[in-house]
Amino acid sequence: MHRDALLTQDELDFIQTMQHNPQLNVRDATSSLLVNGGSQIRDLLTRLAANEQVTIQAQFENQQMTFPLHLVEDEFHALHLRLGVPIIYEEGPMVRPWRLALLEPVALENARGQPGTLWVHEVSFKGVLLEVRNRTKPPKSFALWFSPSGYERIALHGTFERETEQGYYAYRLNQSDADETERLRQYILQQHRLTHPTLHL
Repeated sequence: MHRDALLTQDELDFIQTMQHNPQLNVRDATSSLLVNGGSQIRDLLTRLAANEQVTIQAQFENQQMTFPLHLVEDEFHALHLRLGVPIIYEEGPMVRPWRLALLEPVALENARGQPGTLWVHEVSFKGVLLEVRNRTKPPKSFALWFSPSGYERIALHGTFERETEQGYYAYRLNQSDADETERLRQYILQQHRLTHPTLHL
């Protein structure tokens, strides 16, 4: 190394290690948002996001995704717009939340992690389609845990809506905890990526 070099070899090695560390270079592509179009549009969106619910909607085939925009403050107290977890809808005779049909039903669990008689066949961010096993009567409401394989369990609170022609029971979800709702939407988005990989490149 030359005497007039600004950095030592150890310092250069450290910087190169930092640049090539995959953990430090990963960005969450779904949460970053760059607004091009001038300061007026950026200021308008920022004011709207601060006072109202602002969303971006994408349409593809028979589905639509609605991304909420959130105003977040960074460590330097600068405000930025960030995309939230999308809500996925499917179109048909009526627009309804996209339903994930599970390959294998998953038993809802109690707080101790013990499976019960309610088994999830389909789930959306608004409701679940349940099978009731052991010839028990479907409850009017439930507060149980959904534990899909490979994913952290999610608290679900449901109210009975109707029985389907196939003998399943539809429940409307009424989640009181915003974190649990967000985790359910994250899980559904993850499964949507697996079901429709070309949309999430």
